[in-house]
Amino acid sequence: MDRTEDIAALRRVIADIETAFNTNDPELLVAHFTEDGTAVDVRGRLLAGREAMLEAARAGLGGPLRDQFAGYELGDVTFLDPDVAIAHKRATATTADGTPLDVGHAMIALYVFVREDGAWRVAARQNTLAGP
Repeated sequence: MDRTEDIAALRRVIADIETAFNTNDPELLVAHFTEDGTAVDVRGRLLAGREAMLEAARAGLGGPLRDQFAGYELGDVTFLDPDVAIAHKRATATTADGTPLDVGHAMIALYVFVREDGAWRVAARQNTLAGP
């Protein structure tokens, strides 16, 4: 089965999330999540529901992450069925113009995507900081 269009759609979701992070836009950051989606952040906190994720995004992007920038890349994608996929997203710290920074750490996230009403949405995300 050709998944070219699906993978392109997943890349667009990740691109929007990258744009949201780099422009401090909490609404765009959570826009692709399902209403009842979950996220575990790098500190191990479970955020249940889009509203909880939005509140955390507002606090983070308006506070300690305000002057942080990252480049995101969709990694491996596995389709569990036609409307469910899991994938890794790799992140690297960058300057505002996208130049990678050598800060000795990066982040990898596991995403669970579901197709709802023809659009790919994030049902769950787990972030993990990765050491040098």
